[in-house]
Amino acid sequence: MINVTFTTADGEKIQAQGTGGSVMELAVAHNVPGIDGDCGGVCSCATCHVHVAQEDMVRVGYANDIEKDMLELSDDVSETSRLCCQIALSKDIDGLSVTVVRE
Repeated sequence: MINVTFTTADGEKIQAQGTGGSVMELAVAHNVPGIDGDCGGVCSCATCHVHVAQEDMVRVGYANDIEKDMLELSDDVSETSRLCCQIALSKDIDGLSVTVVRE
């Protein structure tokens, strides 16, 4: 199982586990507030914007150009911003921590 910790906009910590798919799909399956995934994970809506913990950026990687374009439509973009639909669940990211930007 791959473990991900979501910190919501109001500071609640939600621990979730999954075996595959994307971090967005995991969040939706666990009803994480602020992660809507309106586009279904095709990088076209920015409703799954998160800030990845700085120490996890090496494992997760930075946004590509298409993702950066979508992030421009979102508030509170930082160097650690990612659309979690673009982060695949894998053993490499086990223990990932992200902060949800939207309420």
